[in-house]
Amino acid sequence: MPAIDLNFDLTPDQIRLREETRRFAAEVMRPTAMELDGMAPEDVIAADSPLRRVFAQAYKLGYHLRAFPPELGGPGFAPMDAWVVGEEMGWGNAGLSISLGVTSMPFRFAAMTGNPDLMREMVQPYLDDTEGKYVGCWCATEPQHGSDAILYSGDEARPDIHFECTARRVGDEWEISGQKSAWVSNGTIATHTLAFLCVEPSKGMAGTGVAVIPLGLPGVSRGKPLDKLGQRALNQGEIFFDQVRIPRHYMLVEPGVFGGATDNILAAANAGMSTTFCGVARAAFEEALRYAQDRVQGGVPIARHQLVQRRLFDMFTKVESARALSRLANRRLASGQPTTHYSIAAKTYCTQTALDVASDAIQTFGGLGLAKGMLVEMLYRDARASLIEDGANDVLALAGFRFLVQD
Repeated sequence: MPAIDLNFDLTPDQIRLREETRRFAAEVMRPTAMELDGMAPEDVIAADSPLRRVFAQAYKLGYHLRAFPPELGGPGFAPMDAWVVGEEMGWGNAGLSISLGVTSMPFRFAAMTGNPDLMREMVQPYLDDTEGKYVGCWCATEPQHGSDAILYSGDEARPDIHFECTARRVGDEWEISGQKSAWVSNGTIATHTLAFLCVEPSKGMAGTGVAVIPLGLPGVSRGKPLDKLGQRALNQGEIFFDQVRIPRHYMLVEPGVFGGATDNILAAANAGMSTTFCGVARAAFEEALRYAQDRVQGGVPIARHQLVQRRLFDMFTKVESARALSRLANRRLASGQPTTHYSIAAKTYCTQTALDVASDAIQTFGGLGLAKGMLVEMLYRDARASLIEDGANDVLALAGFRFLVQD
């Protein structure tokens, strides 16, 4: 739809990249997500599930490497390249986009250390994977802790607020014990995790360490996959650690630098969420515009009615405003400038925009928009989940304000 595609600054290579990703999103992600949306959570993660086919096709096309530099086999995306791919994947489906985005986290952070043992044991097998055998997840949220990790990880750390999942030194190893909650994305199928662990409880959240953990080790177990309102294509589930032993070099970040590491992870995750939900907002707007041009009421397409015209143009304005802020946040992320508050602003604004636009899309469809099996109905549920995941929007806003007034 050229009239609503304001990508005037895309290079020919970025246009080609957008079209390639859109094809994958339209032909693989969206139809599979619609199928997964109606399945029981246990069936979504079954060995013969359509989810497995999405991972296999995505890995074959190299989408699991998009955050890696060229020297490790990645594409070396510039910020706008990554944004184009992320928005198209979000347009295809938010849940699958998040699932394919988080899968690289343990391997990417392991690669950042440059440790040769980690490169051999974890990173290289992931880089060589073209079938979706190596899947990552991010273990942060716990039954008693979630967004408070954002508020109390720096100078505001309190000794009474820390993760309950612990890591303690035992000789040349770390011993991990505790639980991560049911909101771990990819938690039900992951082979490896990037885990936030309490190492020094007296320091509160500032006493947190970050480790990579293979999930096939003795002592690791999992709960049932989560049955939830939206993003049903995104498998989520709790993970338990019972005296799990890992080598010393699997602890990537020890207490003392966790606050800075958290800011960097938060900035990257929130910028990525903003991109994904720009795609969701755009998908909802496009569906509403198409339907308004086809649906006849009063002898004319409803797109000729002024109230519908006003609603559709407001939706268009919201979508393009969100896209502009998301692009800015992603550019700053790669600039080396202070960026966390921009990423938070983009995440909170773009996810709220996705929910608002999806709601307006349902209103445009009328009663049909409430029916199961309709894309706009699924988009609305998917968007609603985004106001909570990767930091609840209201808590993120408090954290974002602190960055505005830092000395």
